[in-house]
Amino acid sequence: MNTTTEKAYAKINISLDVTAKRPDGYHDMLMVMQTVSLCDDIEVSLVENQRSSATCNLHFVPTDERNLAVKAAEKFFKAAGIEGRGALIKMHKLIPVGAGMAGGSADAAAVLRALNRLCGRPFDEKALCDLAGEVGSDVPFCIAGGTMLATGRGEILSPLPELPHCSIVICKPEFSTSTPELFRKLDAIKLRCHPDTNGIIEALESGDLVKLSRRMYNVFEDVPDRRHSTIAEIKSTMLDCGAMGSIMTGTGSAVFGIFSDDAAAQGACEKLKKEFKLCYTAKDQPRLEV
Repeated sequence: MNTTTEKAYAKINISLDVTAKRPDGYHDMLMVMQTVSLCDDIEVSLVENQRSSATCNLHFVPTDERNLAVKAAEKFFKAAGIEGRGALIKMHKLIPVGAGMAGGSADAAAVLRALNRLCGRPFDEKALCDLAGEVGSDVPFCIAGGTMLATGRGEILSPLPELPHCSIVICKPEFSTSTPELFRKLDAIKLRCHPDTNGIIEALESGDLVKLSRRMYNVFEDVPDRRHSTIAEIKSTMLDCGAMGSIMTGTGSAVFGIFSDDAAAQGACEKLKKEFKLCYTAKDQPRLEV
């Protein structure tokens, strides 16, 4: 078998906290992360005597080594000691770009899983996650996904009890946000509050979706930005339509809401679509077998 397909699942942040700035310029993070069913479709083919490359249905997505999926493929072959081979990666993207949903990282993780399968599984899950960490901070989480506590730069992962089944509405406004810019702004302010991470973990342990939804929080929503009025508008619409909780994911700009009722979720999505083009309904996605 020289070709295989793989789903690249998006992630949301049930909570996002920044606890310190590190001497290396990165930040220490404390996050509860969750995979959702919204996904890109990835096809990976082994090719002889070629460097890895990609094609994509979105013309503005880079297809050379600036793309994390291509970078992941090249790192895989080097780490596995495989010479004279590359990967042809066909990407059909549905995860919105610049949304804080780890779309590029999910694609890279899907390529690593696919290549590991095509090449006879030279890496176990831990080794594949270690390799993923060399590609990007979110890529290790995207290898298996599920419900995880993420610390360090986001690459140190601890499994948590699964999120209770629910409907998730995702809405991305037209603008995207710059992650480096948001971190610079964050460093210039004193955060007024932090997520109740322990409370969220307790809610997961007890399967209490209401308690979890009420504790969802993202410190990047405290960063001054004129566009946050749009974020607030989307959150307000979700809550008015029956969401138990709604926050921005990652550094944005996508916002999600948690719903216990599928019909209410669909209604919220349809209402938001009247103003925002990129709106989706999704489900919680369990941890993958790698």
